[in-house]
Amino acid sequence: MESRSPYWLARSLAHGAAVAAGYAVLVLSLLITFEVIARKLFSFSLQGVDEIGGYVLAIGVSFSFAYALLHRAHTRVDVLLARLPGKAQAPLNALAMLMLAGFSLFMLWRAVETLIETLEFGSLASTPLQTPLWLPQSLWVLGLGVFAVLTSLLALHALRQLFSGRFLALNSDYGPRNTQDELDEARHDYALQDQADDLTTTPQRKAS
Repeated sequence: MESRSPYWLARSLAHGAAVAAGYAVLVLSLLITFEVIARKLFSFSLQGVDEIGGYVLAIGVSFSFAYALLHRAHTRVDVLLARLPGKAQAPLNALAMLMLAGFSLFMLWRAVETLIETLEFGSLASTPLQTPLWLPQSLWVLGLGVFAVLTSLLALHALRQLFSGRFLALNSDYGPRNTQDELDEARHDYALQDQADDLTTTPQRKAS
């Protein structure tokens, strides 16, 4: 998409959410490692790591939806779509974005309703930790909110491209990934790795 897209803030939120989810999974893996070692060697348990793992999984998935969308990583069945001409693909790709936006808003609505009900009843988890459920649910709703905002903005962007006749750009931005896209991404990552290696080795060469 355009480098100066008005939706850069939503994209930044999506990347930030994915990074946060990644760190949460990292912390969870450390907790699980400690739990396994403590149980094996010291007959000691933190109690509740499995419960925390469930929360991290649900929150991490909701925070990762938006990031997957930006990289067109959601699964799409494109057996027939790929055989159509570009002008026929464009409205279908725009429709796919509209449907995804509608589904994300539906998920957000149901999640908010669940959170409101939890707050009304002061619900606690029926576990040894007795976690106030509004805590993980609030983060879960936040992740779904970022996803809903991003899908809505991108759906509007896709419609604008469609009505302005920019079919090629629309298909490039919102069409399913193909082999060439994956190859280009691999080349881009390889080039970035080469640059990082050059930055690492240059100071060593100067020192020698």
